[in-house]
Amino acid sequence: MREQVLAIWPEINWISDEKLREQTLNCWIYAIENSVLSIEDLQVIPFSLLLKDCTISFMNHKRTAVQLAVDIAKTMKQNFGDAIKINMDILIAGAILIDVGKLLEYEIKDGKLTTSFAGKLVRHPFCGLAVADRFGLPAEVQHIIATHSKEGDLGIRTVESIIVHHADFVSFDPFKA
Repeated sequence: MREQVLAIWPEINWISDEKLREQTLNCWIYAIENSVLSIEDLQVIPFSLLLKDCTISFMNHKRTAVQLAVDIAKTMKQNFGDAIKINMDILIAGAILIDVGKLLEYEIKDGKLTTSFAGKLVRHPFCGLAVADRFGLPAEVQHIIATHSKEGDLGIRTVESIIVHHADFVSFDPFKA
């Protein structure tokens, strides 16, 4: 399973801290092993069940959001220098994990992928946070997972969380039309 996850998530290798890289990988392995979905499914299912006729796959959206977050952070560091502190490993791990909880909120009902009753009650930011906590990820990564979506709108976001939040929505909102 390890090699299969690394094949769909080459961005995991962008995390320079070996322990954080392994924790991030283990979260994805756990989520896939406990999901109704297979690794192959992630390459073809729509990235959101909220969008009618969505043709962008889950992994296409996820990888795009990670890549955008990294590009944004690099540009900010280049332009703002020491005036801004961004932990790239925390940002990358958080961006990779923001939707890991979705794998646990899905069910297949009447042959169709849908959100389970539990998934509606405990949305993916909370499921993802639980998975990250299970594997001992740092609070900063858990914060990104918990605050990346609308659930985070009432709290404070770290700079890494702000970047990931916007990268996620930049790769989501254009498809809402």
